[in-house]
Amino acid sequence: MTIKHYRDQFIQELTPLYDAGEAESFFYLILEAKHQLRRVDLALQPDLFFSEAELETLSSILKQLKKEIPVQYILGTTHFYGLEFEVNSNVLIPRPETEELVDWIIQSSKFNPEVSGQNSKFKILDIGTGSGCIAISLAKNLHNAEVFALDVSDKALATAQENAELNQVTIQFIHQSILEIEDLGQQFDLIVSNPPYVRHLEKQEIKKNVLDNEPHLALFVNDNDALIFYQKIAQLAKKNLCPNGQLYFEINQYLGQETLDLLQEMGFKDTVLRKDIYGNDRMIQCTI
Repeated sequence: MTIKHYRDQFIQELTPLYDAGEAESFFYLILEAKHQLRRVDLALQPDLFFSEAELETLSSILKQLKKEIPVQYILGTTHFYGLEFEVNSNVLIPRPETEELVDWIIQSSKFNPEVSGQNSKFKILDIGTGSGCIAISLAKNLHNAEVFALDVSDKALATAQENAELNQVTIQFIHQSILEIEDLGQQFDLIVSNPPYVRHLEKQEIKKNVLDNEPHLALFVNDNDALIFYQKIAQLAKKNLCPNGQLYFEINQYLGQETLDLLQEMGFKDTVLRKDIYGNDRMIQCTI
């Protein structure tokens, strides 16, 4: 069967669950991951075909997609900020909004020697690292940074360690519950976190493939204490950020002003609330 013909069949079988554009994007992700072929390759060689063995593999993947298992978990890999990351059910799949947070930090004149002209060493802590996408992307792009990454899940940290090795960066990993720490034990120039922030009342907005497959430990907080991680991390930042150190958060889009108010009440200055590419309140930067 030609690849183009199978592509049309693949999209048709998935459209009851996904829109055609998303189904097509899955197909090309699989094509590149499994066959090292890109969309342009298929356009230039329309007569390319799949062998019987390749069709069996694709059929297996299609069955998993019909069960609404995320394509990234099926392939075991995804891309984030131009890097490749292994992913599995122990970690969240990195999102484009988080790439924006990483880019904000990297483009900061304070930490990017290409902008600031300074090349002094500094320390970064990523709290709730999951797959390690934030910590590893920062280590890869800010060569004067010593990067630490903390998570409560030992399985998540094992995945993050594999990703650090995959991307050839050194990260110092810490296995700890942030809610149980009273002091981080050292000073940092920058603390960043994408903590759990989805309230249970927002579950109906979460797609089934996310709700049924991604780790709830990394997603949800109690409705009546939705800012618990932000408050705790901010308290630690007050103790463990260097003078003029910076704190960055990814946040719940519905709690932007509340999160900003919390940080301002705790004495943080130069607070900035920024929207993501979809126009939602999504990230905050502030200074100690």
